[in-house]
Amino acid sequence: MSESYDYLFKFLVIGNAGVGKSCLLHQFIEQKFKQDSNHTIGVEFGSKVVNIIQKSVKLQVWDTAGQERFRSVTRSYYRGAAGALLVYDISSRETYNALTNWLTDARTLASPNIVIVLVGNKKDLEADREVTFMEASRFAHENELSFLETSALTGENVEEVFLKCTRSILSKIDAGELDPDRVGSGIQYGNAQLRRVTPQQQSGTSEKKKCC
Repeated sequence: MSESYDYLFKFLVIGNAGVGKSCLLHQFIEQKFKQDSNHTIGVEFGSKVVNIIQKSVKLQVWDTAGQERFRSVTRSYYRGAAGALLVYDISSRETYNALTNWLTDARTLASPNIVIVLVGNKKDLEADREVTFMEASRFAHENELSFLETSALTGENVEEVFLKCTRSILSKIDAGELDPDRVGSGIQYGNAQLRRVTPQQQSGTSEKKKCC
């Protein structure tokens, strides 16, 4: 039996190597911690259907390599992404300092309208924290991002960051700020009945009713 869903969203998980991107994706898909996690080579992929705001949404999640030598490869995956998790490690100032570059790439290469959630991962390493919650909150506010801290190890807030991003995209679709019919939106209809009827189509329908 084929999988049924209302929308399909393309997601990215971006950030420096070692921040836990693959572990976040694995925890989200499998609900368990990925013990033998090595650095991603190029791009990894996972998908999951979530139910939110009375809609079922299939998330196609692309986990990109964080090392500089793979940037030319991973940048090609930015195109047509509807949402992204921008991840840093709360115990690594270096990964936090790199956020601006990752954010610029996402908004330049994907879409100016891409919905991005800032994710401070490794919340379980509180004793080794180098980036405060308030500092990251300010960065998120200044750059119009949502923000949550997570732990891929314990699972805390992992599903919530994906749902938070999904809710924002659905809200933008409902508000008309995102158009699933636009090429490169990163959004596809799974349910054809959700397609919007344009004013021109409505006009054409009424004309037919009048003349027939």
